Amino acid sequence: MVWLAACSGDKICEPPIPAESSAESSSSVILSGDSRDDSAGSSTKSSDSRNSSSSAAGQSSSSSEIAAVSSSSIDNVIESSAASSSSVEIVSSSSAEPVAQYLWHDEFDGETIDTSKWTFEIGTGAGGWGNNEWEYYTSRKENAYVKDGVLHIRAQKENYEGQKYTSARMLTKGKFAFKYGTVEARIALPTGKGIWPAFWMLGQNIDEVSWPACGEIDIIETINDENIVYGTHHWQYNGNHASYGNNTKDYYGTSKELDITQFHTYKMVWNEKLIAMYVDEFKYQEIDIESAKDGLEAFHKPQFFILNVAVAGNWPGFEVDDSQFPNEMLVDYIRVGSRR
Repeated sequence: MVWLAACSGDKICEPPIPAESSAESSSSVILSGDSRDDSAGSSTKSSDSRNSSSSAAGQSSSSSEIAAVSSSSIDNVIESSAASSSSVEIVSSSSAEPVAQYLWHDEFDGETIDTSKWTFEIGTGAGGWGNNEWEYYTSRKENAYVKDGVLHIRAQKENYEGQKYTSARMLTKGKFAFKYGTVEARIALPTGKGIWPAFWMLGQNIDEVSWPACGEIDIIETINDENIVYGTHHWQYNGNHASYGNNTKDYYGTSKELDITQFHTYKMVWNEKLIAMYVDEFKYQEIDIESAKDGLEAFHKPQFFILNVAVAGNWPGFEVDDSQFPNEMLVDYIRVGSRR
């Protein structure tokens, strides 16, 4: 697995057996005796970065704070969006699809972000969200807004609250979490040196058991100017952090060429036996969770969603191309259906 570099006390352990167990995978399970992996090649987020409880750095913003930006300000933001490297033609498909059958969904069809579904985390988090990231997350419309049925999460180069970059981090904690089901999302991702967008999940019980015991499901992560999508699982095994993941470049000898700046349909199937991830029906990650032991019981409990775009950090590194900004993740919809 590309990002699992050496951690203190690392050792390779026997991974959960994926469906393609007869094939050799380039990925591995890493166990670390330290819950915080600060190695240069790691995607690991510490309990500081993954803890979405109300803290001074991660205090949720109110809807009045979101509305505090003038209409002229947001108009300027929207007009300048053509500068984003995610310069895909934005055609929302939300309104054409029936939605009554979903357990939960957001079509982003309104004029504002639905604060009955989403909360913003604000600030830099402890240690740059545990990953030494460089952005300051805000709830401003300059960093997150809805236009023409599409959510825009925008990273910008600007001096703000002592940081050189701003972005947004949105989550459904306390508003929606689920156990088992099928997630489908239509997303276009940003590329650029130092950029790190993600669509991921954390266990609803994180405040009680902390990370990684709560479990983490990274449905989509990409870094820098790669056109590679990574899917990863994190959990706790015998008091240590364990990870297992794959990607679209090398999944058991298969590969999927992608332009991630264009819209693709991402899907996660989660049931009592497995969690599998797909892009345009190409599988790039699967983990067997049927045993529900050795920490894998975390994946049999409810989890909530997180959307964010980070700038720099332990995994993408600390070389940032400022010419890419503003740079955006575009989300047409997220839909959660019953297990199948």
